[in-house]
Amino acid sequence: MRDSFDREITYLRVSVTDRCNLRCRYCMPAEGLRMLRHEDILSYEEIADAVSEAVAMGFRKFRLTGGEPLVRRGLPDLVAMLSRIDGVEDLAMTTNGTLLADRAAALKGAGLGRVNVSLDAMDAIRYKAITRRGNVADVVAGIDAAIAAGLTPVKINCVIAESPDEPDARAVAAFGAERGCQVRFIHEMDLPTGKFSIVQGGNGGNCPACDRLRLTSDGFIRPCLFSNLKYSVRELGPRQAIRQAIAAKPEAGRACDDRTMNGIGG
Repeated sequence: MRDSFDREITYLRVSVTDRCNLRCRYCMPAEGLRMLRHEDILSYEEIADAVSEAVAMGFRKFRLTGGEPLVRRGLPDLVAMLSRIDGVEDLAMTTNGTLLADRAAALKGAGLGRVNVSLDAMDAIRYKAITRRGNVADVVAGIDAAIAAGLTPVKINCVIAESPDEPDARAVAAFGAERGCQVRFIHEMDLPTGKFSIVQGGNGGNCPACDRLRLTSDGFIRPCLFSNLKYSVRELGPRQAIRQAIAAKPEAGRACDDRTMNGIGG
């Protein structure tokens, strides 16, 4: 389907949870945020129904996100459900990687194609300062496990303040080159003020070429990360929610002040 600006919309990002085991400084406060109630979160069956409807409408690319998707129990079960849907051509996941080492093989076996791993520093002290509770060694182990399992190409997402020439970013780039991973640099974003930039090494943030919608973990289709517009799959049904989101998709992002990043799915 095409939106009113003649962009073909074929990509759905699916948030499976708003919970995360880290507290990254650019994402949420140290004490965390108020989480959704469990009964408000979409079941795996509801997610699969929404993906099936999206496929019938021409969507081909799907990405599981969070929060941190691997904190949700039984995620390989969802991957298996989605991978069996005829027409799902690209099924990927974005993760912080801290829980990936023990689960990469199961995810690959269930049908996951590839992963993007968030990694903002290689120095253990710096990484823990940014994430407030993470261990960079766990992320490295997760990346190595993903490569070994064939969840490739593994891409690394590195958040930067200003430039890829920052020391942390340069260290991540060197690690990525050593492992044969593509590194993408994402400028720090601010949803309420509408601060965002085009991803360096990727296509995120490029409004004229945007081909995506987002399904939040509590069941809303959002046409733009930097917009308050949302359409409930539970109230409208997935097909109508998707249709309305595509029809309302703005030409460019402006601001979003009704949800935080972990609640939308980045």
